[in-house]
Amino acid sequence: MRISTPEFITLMAMLVATVALSIDALLPALPDIAEQLIPNEPNQAQLVLSAFIVGMALGTFFTGPLSDSFGRKKILYFGAIIYIIFSAFCIFATNLETVVIARFMQGIGAAAPRVVSQALVRDLYSGREMARISSFIMVIFALVPAVAPLLGAGVISVFDWRFIFLIFIIFALISTCWTAIRIQEPLTPGMRIPFQLQPFKKAIIEIISLKIVRFAIITLIFAGGILFLGILLIQQIFDQFYGRSDSFPVWFALIAVMSASASFLNSMIVMRFGMRRLVSVSFYVQLIFSTCMLIFYHKGLLLGDFGFAIFVFWIFGIFFQAGLTFGNLTALAMEPLGHIAGTGASVVSALSTLGSVAIAAIAGQFFDGTPYIMIVSIIFLASFGAFSAHLLLKCDRIK
Repeated sequence: MRISTPEFITLMAMLVATVALSIDALLPALPDIAEQLIPNEPNQAQLVLSAFIVGMALGTFFTGPLSDSFGRKKILYFGAIIYIIFSAFCIFATNLETVVIARFMQGIGAAAPRVVSQALVRDLYSGREMARISSFIMVIFALVPAVAPLLGAGVISVFDWRFIFLIFIIFALISTCWTAIRIQEPLTPGMRIPFQLQPFKKAIIEIISLKIVRFAIITLIFAGGILFLGILLIQQIFDQFYGRSDSFPVWFALIAVMSASASFLNSMIVMRFGMRRLVSVSFYVQLIFSTCMLIFYHKGLLLGDFGFAIFVFWIFGIFFQAGLTFGNLTALAMEPLGHIAGTGASVVSALSTLGSVAIAAIAGQFFDGTPYIMIVSIIFLASFGAFSAHLLLKCDRIK
């Protein structure tokens, strides 16, 4: 019996949420990690986040093609094993270098549930219905960023920050076992692509040759850069600029829950307005909002309780934009790639994530204790994103 749509959405959300949990649950731990491992270079604590994202991005190059060749579920199991092993390494790490390397490998393992979930959605759905399912997945997925920092803070209040990785292991075991029991392998042996260099190269050439896929990936880079920069710097701004480190998990949870409305809204209106138009509008709104934030900063209006409220609302806008862009852009990129869904999901995810995290990680190292770097960087990213989205909107007319 085929899994029901609600259960499928919930399970896919859990698989995708492996990445969010692995990032967001560690946000409250950054000050402790910096204090214990690198007290003189607190900005380097961001590497614990960015190393995971880079590993995940690189891992997607392999997990997608491997899932096309050996089946979705086998690759999911293999990724879960890697993820669990290196989560255990993080528990016993005694220096930053070990944590960063283990997080990189953990990210490679986490690539499997991320890519396999995208491929499974494409295996079973297509077109705007695929975008609608993706939006519903994002609604449930948004609960994890809401709960993760609270969970991480709760663990830290009782145990050491290393015990957060035990939560990661338990979560991976639950989602993987659930998939093993409830999901039937969609790729029969006759549908699988032999894992050879030539077919992989041919698939990549086909993916890159499609204009709509290229522009969707480029636009995803700018959208992801905005989101990742917000994730990398939000805790430090709460702590160093506003002195609200203790209340950060609660505020982050509130922002994440409110931001889930974006994916729900997208699922309601995408059929009427179309994916590309919604993406374009979201970038222009972000550009206007972030420009206003820069003016507020120079006028000193971001200080105090009133300024904090403005900043929180802006962060909400960043997460809200992600809900209006990620699902739509991924669906646009994947739509022509149904016959190579695994490889397509790999290339789209890897290129967009590597580009996004590179931009965010570089900008994050210039953090000066104020929101200035974050605001200016997002203005540039929103500007380029709006231009890229404009080209995507006209993609059918580009020769």
